[in-house]
Amino acid sequence: MDQAPGSPQEPQGPQGAAGLTHCYRHPDRETGISCTRCERPICPECMISASVGFQCPECVRTGSGTGHSPTANQPRTIAGGTHTGDGFPVTKVLIGINLAVFVLVLTLGERFLAETELIGYAYSPQLGEVVGVAHGQWYRLITAAFLHQEVPHILFNLLGLWFLGRMVEPALGRSRYIALYLLSGLGGSVLAYVLAAPNQPSLGASGAIFGLMGAFIVLARRSHLDMRFVLVLLAVNLVLTFTRPDISWEGHIGGLVTGVLVTLGLVYAPRDRRTLVQAGTLAGVLLLIVAAVIVRTAALT
Repeated sequence: MDQAPGSPQEPQGPQGAAGLTHCYRHPDRETGISCTRCERPICPECMISASVGFQCPECVRTGSGTGHSPTANQPRTIAGGTHTGDGFPVTKVLIGINLAVFVLVLTLGERFLAETELIGYAYSPQLGEVVGVAHGQWYRLITAAFLHQEVPHILFNLLGLWFLGRMVEPALGRSRYIALYLLSGLGGSVLAYVLAAPNQPSLGASGAIFGLMGAFIVLARRSHLDMRFVLVLLAVNLVLTFTRPDISWEGHIGGLVTGVLVTLGLVYAPRDRRTLVQAGTLAGVLLLIVAAVIVRTAALT
């Protein structure tokens, strides 16, 4: 957040960097995971959680070796979500929403920003009144996460959303992915509200993008993928966060931590209690966010 098909007999794909193979359904994607039944290499979008390891969509759909009918074992993501044909429709919708709001910002100008950007508690010259989250305008915590004022700002964030969303959304499923994105955006806004000066405005989807980055790290670890690229990506973004001017580091770190916590609860939940643990994780993170807002608001007022 910145301030102001192959058949079951198909052989494995060619070797890639670091000894990785390529997914049999997506030849452009490297992976170190194989289906536990047919041993074809599968990427995070094609991984379907099984009692032991992961299976590919074909083995799950045909009930290969399970003794069940083809409909007895529906495809599931690593987090238990429903596996769908289009792996990242929510990411496309989120990009569309961010672009639509950007057009509104360009059309309506400073007054629209003054009514929707994140600010703790301050007098607004544009509106001629005191505004902010502490003034009861909690909606700013989420509206600010969809605001962008400059072309480079929105391009950088939407490139991150497109790159990370295409990997994280298929691995979690639509509903869990939406919860992750919104909670990460909120987490970034809340940490900025808690730690930044109350009259310091901020806006941008960076908190949510950093949440996806945190989720990507957890998913890579959970799937036993090579972590070097992930860690380099994180390091570069953290360096930019703390060295570039006019960056709300609180928003970035808040989104990152929230994304890690949410994804840990989603992908490491015990299979026999998955729904309960996942719902508890989402509710717990939301309660922490609300509690932080209440405490900060009390301190400012």
